[in-house]
Amino acid sequence: VCALQWRGTSVGGERMKGRDRSLRQWLRRGAVGLVVGVVAAMLAVDASAELRLAKIFADHMVVQREKPVLVWGWADAGATVTVGFAGEVYVATADGTGAWEVALPPLDASAVGQTLQVTSGEQRLAVRDVLVGDVWHASGQSNMAMTVAAVLEGLPAAKPLIATADLPAVRFCRLQAGPSRVPLAELADAVVWTQCTAETAGSVSAVAFFFATRLHDAREVPIAVIDSSRGGTPIEPFIPREAFAGHPTLEMELELGDRNDLEGIWRLAGGVRARDENWLPGRLFQSRLAPLLRLRVRGCIWYQGESNAGVQEDPRDYEHKMRALVRGWRRALGDDSLPFLYVQLPGSGAGAGWPYLREQQRLAADEPQVGMVVTIDLEGEGIHPPNKVDVGRRLAAWALATTVDPDIPHAGPMMDTYEIRGREVVVWFRQAESGLMTATKSGLEPPRETPGVPPALCEVADGEGRWHAAVARIDGDTMVVSSDAVAEPVAARYAYEVTPAGCNLYNRAGLPASPFCTHPALLAYDPQLPE
Repeated sequence: VCALQWRGTSVGGERMKGRDRSLRQWLRRGAVGLVVGVVAAMLAVDASAELRLAKIFADHMVVQREKPVLVWGWADAGATVTVGFAGEVYVATADGTGAWEVALPPLDASAVGQTLQVTSGEQRLAVRDVLVGDVWHASGQSNMAMTVAAVLEGLPAAKPLIATADLPAVRFCRLQAGPSRVPLAELADAVVWTQCTAETAGSVSAVAFFFATRLHDAREVPIAVIDSSRGGTPIEPFIPREAFAGHPTLEMELELGDRNDLEGIWRLAGGVRARDENWLPGRLFQSRLAPLLRLRVRGCIWYQGESNAGVQEDPRDYEHKMRALVRGWRRALGDDSLPFLYVQLPGSGAGAGWPYLREQQRLAADEPQVGMVVTIDLEGEGIHPPNKVDVGRRLAAWALATTVDPDIPHAGPMMDTYEIRGREVVVWFRQAESGLMTATKSGLEPPRETPGVPPALCEVADGEGRWHAAVARIDGDTMVVSSDAVAEPVAARYAYEVTPAGCNLYNRAGLPASPFCTHPALLAYDPQLPE
């Protein structure tokens, strides 16, 4: 048995303008699609006489500008539901399950709070102070969930940035539902939209805060971030079930997860050390994202990888998992070109798999409309480095370049091609058209060029695949790497360490180069599972 997912405008909806209650036109009927799951669990709400809106519709929310705004909820089966917003009125008829939906036409950005009014018979609902702007999904694990208050404990220099954070058009929403075996149509808990002030900022995701405030400064439109991250989780629970296809590891993870075989997933090559149901394929997507698939957004930001690369955790095949996440979210949200921006693991590593996983993240960055933020140069120790200021701002630069102006500096050098020339490996980069440089970065200050200082942390591999320390020099937009110990190199790599202190390769926009290996097949990893 399958459940229903409504797309498009309304289930039997019509539009009226102003006080004129006469029928003007039928909105196009939404296409009814099938979503895998059991009807009773998927709907999670019974048809009843109580008029309800989906829980995401709450005071102080932001709806996405320049895209149709879908509004949905539940009422008595067959009931007429009227929705009013921005001077327009819309009508829908609840279907046999009590579900109804209307579609508002694309709206221009507005920082003036308006009321979304919903009525059915004598029942009335009101969602107050609704803005129209850009809405972003944010997710991942603890480095995305890490709050502004936690950042300030380790980075006092960021305190002045919070003191001026009274920004009523910037808003945040936190989702924390537990795992679900089936996709849900409704969130488990009530939703609170938090307006950004110096007093409220401490409780929200620091990455989301610095991302949203930078976007607001640049665009001067309302910005909202919906944060569905959960600390300590791998990527698997956030990937939609339908995306666990096309690769043997993904397919086997889903099969083992459906059997709740935690140990089987752990011992699977390329699997994950699943601790409980929160680690299993699709379980958090189904509770935190599935209920919001009709909510239009501008894009997604993601910060995760730690729990796929820690002690006795296997980072192999993370590239395919990252691609499945991006493609799966886009398919589920109905937008194959939705911007998807993610953070590469920082330099303060906490497991043997971290350098391997960073390379897997780099390999996945060639998806269209995908951007990878490099953080290898940021100071910090442990699994939670405090500098989320630069992380959020670099994500915002990618967002602006992706949605507004591609000429905005936003990406550091990414290894493109290479050539073996005798004892030397010559490496070309994308995002280095203006040239490469070495630089040092301290705290929140921009990188400072270090003329004459060669790139650090370079290695070359010999014909047997053994790696040797190497020296490097910059030649315009290329880097030339060699080692006296290797007469015939076969590959080069940069910053391939758990905690690679001293990363200093940048482009002239002041953005760091990603760690890379010119021949990723030479990288080996053994998770060393216990007997």
